[in-house]
Amino acid sequence: MNHVPASPIGRTLPRRMETSIADALTDTRVVLVNGARQCGKSTLVAQFGRSRDAVWRSLDNAANRQAAAFDPTSFVLSDRLLVIDEAQREPGLWLAIKETVDADPRPGRFLLTGSAKVLGLRGLPDALPGRMETIELWPLSQGEIDGRPDGFVDAVFALGPELQHQSSEDRGGYLSRVIRGGFPQAVARSGRRREAFFDNYLADLINRDVIQLSEIQRGPQMRALVNLLAARSGQLLVPGNLAGRLGLPQTTVQRYLGLLEEVFLIKRLPAWSRSIGSRAISTPKVAFVDAGIAANLSGLDEAGLARAGGHLSGGLLEGFVAMEIARQLSWSTTRVDLFHYRTKDQTEVDVVLENRRGQVVAIDVKASAVVRPDDFAGINHLGARLGDDLLVGLVLYNGGETLAFGPKNRAMPISALWEVGPSGE
Repeated sequence: MNHVPASPIGRTLPRRMETSIADALTDTRVVLVNGARQCGKSTLVAQFGRSRDAVWRSLDNAANRQAAAFDPTSFVLSDRLLVIDEAQREPGLWLAIKETVDADPRPGRFLLTGSAKVLGLRGLPDALPGRMETIELWPLSQGEIDGRPDGFVDAVFALGPELQHQSSEDRGGYLSRVIRGGFPQAVARSGRRREAFFDNYLADLINRDVIQLSEIQRGPQMRALVNLLAARSGQLLVPGNLAGRLGLPQTTVQRYLGLLEEVFLIKRLPAWSRSIGSRAISTPKVAFVDAGIAANLSGLDEAGLARAGGHLSGGLLEGFVAMEIARQLSWSTTRVDLFHYRTKDQTEVDVVLENRRGQVVAIDVKASAVVRPDDFAGINHLGARLGDDLLVGLVLYNGGETLAFGPKNRAMPISALWEVGPSGE
């Protein structure tokens, strides 16, 4: 097993998805860890592989890539767990892996990584149906960075309005977290060096991954679309409006949005409805997978925010909260779907979480240290539709205390997302 790639932070942070990888390898022949570039996939699987005495082969290495292309069948032969990093670089490997695991169907044969949604790659001959489990790895959560439990989702569905949390986090702390984001390289840097990382990361993402997924002829328009999306973080995603601003056909914009999701730059949050059919056709919201990239695209840094009196746009903070919750859903024991809620008269709730029993946690995000009763207007509107199925309505804010605003409504510090354990401790 080769050495574990060095962490830019100077220490290897435990990742919550390590348990999911171990569980998947006990009963699945091929496990794919998929996610954004530089979110820590290689470090995670290398560290995991070393603990299992695995064979490590990276397709970032030119010699390995040439060997895989020349003789994929021999390349994938191994008596031990075989880790292949950046497996999407050689599509010919997939058929060889399929033949190998069909001939020997023992679980735990292959652990792969990919930097784009591998199932969407052009030229991929086979997606290993029934043989592979995909685990998505996100940029670092705030709890992973701080060594905190990241148990909010399980706790809020277990305790509802009984959940309590106090926090010493202040507005400046939240601003710093949003601007920093969760990429290890960004966490390790500050100021202009962090901005340079974000600039180069985005340029490489568009010029390499997007082109790899689907050749595009309008690179500048793709970058203009990304800038527009950053300005609309936390807002409704209407392709027709974006197409008009960019002077592009709506079909082209829709295709570009799909590509940006496939490279893990953005995430669409569907609209909540009791009708599953309505969810599919209603307008989603858009959020950047990493808040630091969105902040950088918007020209925001800590110095600029300080000069502006610490003002942070609600959309940017809302996207940050939504994506911290999305990260948690990948490891929480409670199976939950993530939505937003908006009516025709523009009554809205920023985040709606629904478990498999139809119980709902409604969350609004407020970039303020003060919460008022009318801040629960959207939650109350949704609660009138849900009745007893509304478990709790939360306004997450910059304050330090959990405050009651009725039997089910609570104001709660934003930091509860990563500071609360699964049992509410």
